[in-house]
Amino acid sequence: MLDSFLEKALTLNRSGEPYATATIVRRQIPSSGKPGDRAIITPDGQIYGWIGGGCTRGIVLKEALESLRDHKPRVVHISPDAREGASGQTKRYTMTCQSGGEVEVYIEPVLPKPQILIFGKSHIAMALARMAKTMDYRVTAVVPAIEEGVFPTVDQVFSNTAFPGGEVFQNSYVVVCTQGEGDAEALFQALFLKAPYTAFVASRKKANGIYQELRLKGISMDQLKEIRTPAGLDIGAKLPEEVAVSILAEIIQVFRAKQAEIENQKLENALDALPNNDYYLNPVCNIPIQKSTAKHVLVYHDEKVYFCCDGCKVSFEKDPEKYMTKTDKG
Repeated sequence: MLDSFLEKALTLNRSGEPYATATIVRRQIPSSGKPGDRAIITPDGQIYGWIGGGCTRGIVLKEALESLRDHKPRVVHISPDAREGASGQTKRYTMTCQSGGEVEVYIEPVLPKPQILIFGKSHIAMALARMAKTMDYRVTAVVPAIEEGVFPTVDQVFSNTAFPGGEVFQNSYVVVCTQGEGDAEALFQALFLKAPYTAFVASRKKANGIYQELRLKGISMDQLKEIRTPAGLDIGAKLPEEVAVSILAEIIQVFRAKQAEIENQKLENALDALPNNDYYLNPVCNIPIQKSTAKHVLVYHDEKVYFCCDGCKVSFEKDPEKYMTKTDKG
């Protein structure tokens, strides 16, 4: 279980996708989840791992999606006598399952941070590396030859010949800061990384000359159009540190816009959209449950109604009209 959890987390981290983790921190029997049980929840509502069934599963799904939307961790307390609502970072829900029990789950969103890949060892390259590390970004430097004391704070340093290449993570940002030392070669390597952001520190005149060299090496015009030159936002930067600030500002702008796009695609109206093809909003407890794992299914007015536990089913059978009129049906 732990291996599959870590493998899934690693896969999502490498692809630069957001997800939430849910960990059971306390329970009172007969709740099926145990302290230490955990799961990963992705923005499309998939749950990988185990945090209990019935009410717990649906509540955790709901709160995990909400944490991805507001970027805040929370503790979820589920018990038969809970007063529903929020107190600080704790959300309280009533345990509607007849089996009873009590459980507390810690939910935390995991949001990807950029990886900055720097080609060159110019003053701008070194300033950019220092500033990126202060923001806790992952930083990799690729240089003509590794020298002791150059880039002391970065996560990795490769020589041009030892750099493995290949496609990088989706949240990787490439900056070529060679400034006259192997410009064409570094830019050639950078283009094949297929990063969402590739910038070249150079004037337009110099860049056009390098582009002509790259065209002779088989680089297409479409590939060249992906390069941002001059690099960074136009803030009138002159000094190396100022240029580094402008580049970081542009990376942040692109990164945040990309994250917003991902969230809009996967998270916008995520809770409102439930139920979807596999999810149904339990009309009694208003918690989304998977149709495929529902404990009970009843037919009411030619429509299937899904329940997470015995308690919800019994309550519904006593007064079905009460519940079917207060909530949207799936």
